[in-house]
Amino acid sequence: MVSIVIPAHNEETTIGRCLSRLLGEGSSASLQVVVACNGCSDRTAEVARTFEDRRVTVVETDVASKVHAMNLGDDVAQGFPRFYMDADVVLSPNDIREVERTLQGGTVLAAAPRMEMDFSNASWAVRAFYRVWMALPYTRSGMMGVGVYALSDEGRRRFERFPNIIADDGYIRVLFKPHERAAVEAARSIVKAPATLAGLIKIKTRSRLGGFQLANVFPELLANDDKNYSKASWDILKNPSLWPCVPVYLFVNLTAKRRAKKQLQQLDQYVWERDDSSRAS
Repeated sequence: MVSIVIPAHNEETTIGRCLSRLLGEGSSASLQVVVACNGCSDRTAEVARTFEDRRVTVVETDVASKVHAMNLGDDVAQGFPRFYMDADVVLSPNDIREVERTLQGGTVLAAAPRMEMDFSNASWAVRAFYRVWMALPYTRSGMMGVGVYALSDEGRRRFERFPNIIADDGYIRVLFKPHERAAVEAARSIVKAPATLAGLIKIKTRSRLGGFQLANVFPELLANDDKNYSKASWDILKNPSLWPCVPVYLFVNLTAKRRAKKQLQQLDQYVWERDDSSRAS
């Protein structure tokens, strides 16, 4: 059995699309999907329950917390590899099999598909930012912003419960050494880009804040990261087609960094920021 845990907070416009693709043509009969609805005030659970006759289990909690939902889903999930997936991501049965195959050898303990960005509603500025971001070498190294990752049985035993931090994906990435994790070239997760620059800044602020928090709580794990910023700069400089996009990239990063530093000072009052423009039905 392969298990997929999907934490979902007010995702009524996306959860149906997500589950339809997971359970579509070619889906394995041994697939188990756990949708952990957390603090929802919409029809997320109701929509998810329409799939209960197709190997979907819905659990609910009044606590609006992604980490709490992931731990709740983990308590129900039975199979491995075990996927952890955002509700607004689209992943096909074939992509699941490709990631599963990568984890079967025993050397790789954590794996994720490559990201395919859906820019159908995105502004020019959002597209410009991602042109630079997706060209960076550390982005291509795997498990960076793809909305889903999977762990083998051995990999999941690397930790007990998901810690109460913002960047669960960042935590998983640095929990494993570079040779223990992999980006699966033959698999793709489809992530819808924000429609507006304001939505993008919200996402990047949360990502930056999650990175700051991770460094404070688990500094010993950062040695497992393999970001190379000097090479990243050189890759951009040698590609003139990206130069017009660089000001947008720098503006978003600097704004997100400034906002994240301010939020870090009041982390106990933090309210999860997300972009709703990419969730429009």
